[in-house]
Amino acid sequence: MILTIIVLVACVWLGGLLVHWMKGESVNIQLPLVFAGSFLFAVTIIHIIPELFSLSAKPQQVGLYVLGGFFLQRLLENFSRGVEHGHAHRHGIETTGTKLSVLIALMIHSVLEGALLTHESPFHDRHESYSLLLGIVLHKIPEAIALMIVMWESKSKWMLLLIFSLASPLGLFLSNTVTISPTAMVTLFAVVCGSFLHISTTIFVETSPEHRFGLNKTLISLAGAGLAILAEYMM
Repeated sequence: MILTIIVLVACVWLGGLLVHWMKGESVNIQLPLVFAGSFLFAVTIIHIIPELFSLSAKPQQVGLYVLGGFFLQRLLENFSRGVEHGHAHRHGIETTGTKLSVLIALMIHSVLEGALLTHESPFHDRHESYSLLLGIVLHKIPEAIALMIVMWESKSKWMLLLIFSLASPLGLFLSNTVTISPTAMVTLFAVVCGSFLHISTTIFVETSPEHRFGLNKTLISLAGAGLAILAEYMM
């Protein structure tokens, strides 16, 4: 668990420091986003969804929770300004209230995904969701880059980055220490599943203007999905 927390914190600071080295300039993260989105989508399909339906006593309800998670993420992005999938627009983020709304929305999402990293599973031991951890890491690096670019003019940007970096570890800690019922865990699992589906599919849509994905992006997306398969079945 300690190593997982270190990895979760380090990947956020890696993204933040990259923007610092670039002196706050926009970083082209479109292709890394495609890779991360493809990995996250593949992990959701081959890892999260099979676990959900195998753990649930009422599989028909699972789809409703996944749908709820999908639209919850859509609601959160009204406040986070799409930082989850690489949006890095500073316009309209000038006020303290807006910055806080971005941070709070990101933290809600991050706490939920962190809680997913320790759960009972018929497919792996409680602390061995390696493919899921890698998917979260690949997703959080561009997320941290976008957040740092958005907050670059803020005097408290490093404090905001620190708070954000602790959100997923907080979710992991709470999931590991607070006892919740299997039904509640499946519900949480399904909500995060819907969130991941929204983020990963949005990345595909936003990185393919005029619906032209291109050969490079196709190959990178296949590489992301391929790595997810290797991580799921070989680790």
